[in-house]
Order: sequence, then structure tokens, then C-alpha cells
Amino acid sequence: MGMQKHPGAALVTGSSGGIGLGIAEALAAAGHDVMLNGIEAEADVAPDRDRIAQTFGVRTAYARADLTDPAGVRDLVRAAEGRLGPLSVLVNNAGVQHVAPIGEFPDDKWDLILALNLSAAFRAIREVIPGMRTRGHGRIVNIASAHGLVASPGKAAYVAAKHGLLGLTKTAALETAEYGVTVNAICPGYVWTPLVEKQIPETAKARGMTEAEVKSDVLLAAQPTREFATAAQIGALAAFLCSDAAAQITGAALPVDGGWTAQ
Repeated sequence: MGMQKHPGAALVTGSSGGIGLGIAEALAAAGHDVMLNGIEAEADVAPDRDRIAQTFGVRTAYARADLTDPAGVRDLVRAAEGRLGPLSVLVNNAGVQHVAPIGEFPDDKWDLILALNLSAAFRAIREVIPGMRTRGHGRIVNIASAHGLVASPGKAAYVAAKHGLLGLTKTAALETAEYGVTVNAICPGYVWTPLVEKQIPETAKARGMTEAEVKSDVLLAAQPTREFATAAQIGALAAFLCSDAAAQITGAALPVDGGWTAQ
């Protein structure tokens, strides 16, 4: 690597698959050591963990965590720093969804969605900011959603949490602006992931539609491009935001939504 300084360690929450794994791979490709995280057993994630290490020549680790518990967030950050050293990158990606009208929305689902999608991100940011400020460098990327910018019926908790995440992003950006730390949010629309793929046959059956119709008329109805974003595209943007080239981008909410929020 010559004189280039090592880009440092990254923690990506909710990175055992889907968007989080795509982000972890992109950061590894950029030279970051990466701590993967999820709720799966280590044996289930080990193949991806080892593949990333071998492909990109970086160190990788994995830790399970209950991020709805403040202690779980703190322990995860400490585990990442213990295994890989000081964190130069934090990506808050872990999330959960539940769909129901407000009048029928269960308390436990509301509490879970806010805890995981918003409070866990706040606690992780709180945990890493002192070290980043002291070292004069850091990159925090929050994976929000197009639903951080616009709403859909039936998603009160998710929309509230993601709007909140954008407010948190802006506040953290202002508090760290003079310390070489940037804080940004990526707002994906529909992304092609195993989770989405799995829902398509179920939705087709439930609605009496073909799978192609479900893709174009249900999932992609809001996206003018009529195409899914990919985990690799989200990863590429996250990696750019973590680079030196993005040093003056902070407090931003960047949609990757095929034009959804432009309407």
C-alpha cells in the first residue's frame, strides 16, 4: 500500500446478509477491516466472513448482538474495537419492519422498530464519536430509507423511525463537523435482496398476480426507473462516503430510489 495510510476498521450492523453484507464487501474492497454483525449463529455467517477476508485481504470478525438493548450496542462496539482496533467507520444498517394501520399497530412492534431502527443507531453513534473526535477522523453512515423522506400507509413506526434517523444524522453531523468526522444517511428505495426475493412468490399468490406483475406493479410502482437498486450499489455509495473524497459531504440524506422521492 506504499505510504497510503490504512483506512481503519469498520463496524456494519445488520450485515449478515442483504444491504449490510453488500456494504461490508464494498468497505473491505476499499481496504477496511470489517466487523460483521447479526443475530445468526457465527457458523452461519462464517462462510461470508471468511470469503470477504480472503477476497480483499482484510481482517474480518463477526459478533451477534441484541441491538434493542443498550448494553448490546455498547458490547458490540467494544467487541469490534477489541478485535479490529479503533473504529474509523460505523454503518448503522440493522432494521426491522412491521406493516399495519395505526389503529391496529401493536405497542410491542412500535417499540421494537424504534429501538432497532433509531435508538440503536443513536447509541452506536454515541459510543464511537468520542474516539473519532480524539483521532480527528471518522465516518458514520446511517442506512435510512426513502421512507425517511416520504411516507406510505401502514408503516407508521418505520416511517417515524427513519425520519428520526435523518434528524439524528443532521445533529450528529453538526456536532462533529470540526473534528474530521462526517455523518450521512443513505435512503434506499426497493433494493433487490434475498428478503425481497422471498416475498415475491408469497405476494403473487396472495394477490392473484404473476411474479412479474408483483415486481412492476406492487414493489416498483413508486420507482420511476422500474428497477431495483442493488446491495452493491448501496455499498459503493457507502464506501464513497467513507473516502477522503467525501470529506465535505456531511449531514446529507442521499436517496438511491430510482427517482421515487423526486416525484
